[in-house]
Amino acid sequence: MNDKEQKDTSHKTDETVENPTGEQENTTVDESTEASTQEVPVEDQLQALQQENDELRDKYLRLAAEFDNYKRRMIKEKMQMMSNAARDTMSALLPVLDDFDRAKKAAEQNDKGNLFEEGIGLVYRKLYTTLKQKGLEPMDSEGHDFDPEFHEALTEIPAPSEDMKGKVVDVVERGYTLNGNIIRHAKVVVGK
Repeated sequence: MNDKEQKDTSHKTDETVENPTGEQENTTVDESTEASTQEVPVEDQLQALQQENDELRDKYLRLAAEFDNYKRRMIKEKMQMMSNAARDTMSALLPVLDDFDRAKKAAEQNDKGNLFEEGIGLVYRKLYTTLKQKGLEPMDSEGHDFDPEFHEALTEIPAPSEDMKGKVVDVVERGYTLNGNIIRHAKVVVGK
């Protein structure tokens, strides 16, 4: 054997095997190479497959969660859209309610309140009741603390009393909510 063969066979074992003719043959078996070629790639493949399986499972769970969130969001948006479907119509009718309020005040000041109650008052109450059934609610602002979330300050005037500072002194135009959402802010005068 030369030096190269000795280096190559350092992990090999020599076995003597008799062949059927009775002659002895020397066979060389590389045990470490044989074991590693069969076991290591299988373990590596198994580990790679497990890692790929984990990645796919994680991806699947994320997609499923994302889809569930999407479904919930769409249901919520649909419910919100249905509850506020009449928002434009309600907003268009608000000036009519304002006109009724002004007519009622004018009739009371001119001592024609009974005439208002008998005719126009019936129409006003019916319209108001119908809109209230659909979710329209007027804001009660007068005498309450000024809140920019609900009120739009038109002007500030000197407060008639010390306890009215920072509060709504007068309501110029009533604010309304539809199903709990503000559709028009109250236009108010604030005491300072």
